[in-house]
Amino acid sequence: MANPRAFISFDFDNNSGEKLYFAGQSVNSKTPFNIADWSSKGHLPQNQWEILIKSKISKCNLVIVLVGRSMSSATGVNKEIAFAKEHNVPVFGIYVDNANVNSTLPSGLQRNRTISWNWQGIAKAIDQCMTEGKNKKI
Repeated sequence: MANPRAFISFDFDNNSGEKLYFAGQSVNSKTPFNIADWSSKGHLPQNQWEILIKSKISKCNLVIVLVGRSMSSATGVNKEIAFAKEHNVPVFGIYVDNANVNSTLPSGLQRNRTISWNWQGIAKAIDQCMTEGKNKKI
């Protein structure tokens, strides 16, 4: 089976650096997944952005949310989580940017589904996601 495809959701205004670092580290990790770097590369009207992102998320096996300290202002992340739920795509979060269990989570992301940034924990969360949602074997 091919590695799961992950959509990375993050606060574009505050955590673009962490997203690049995460994507770079993932290439050298032993964690079996592929990042679908399908972030919008430019500004789009809201309705076009929503159509584009919904389509991209529906083609992924999971969504990984990089949870930074400024999540309360990241309205796009909230929508991406909602789109994932609409398409039965499992979601989990990873704390970045000194965020922690006391940080605000985006709407729809559960605290017990948000972990610290370590590759062993990430591998376990991906395995769990692969047994859920549209990935579940019948």
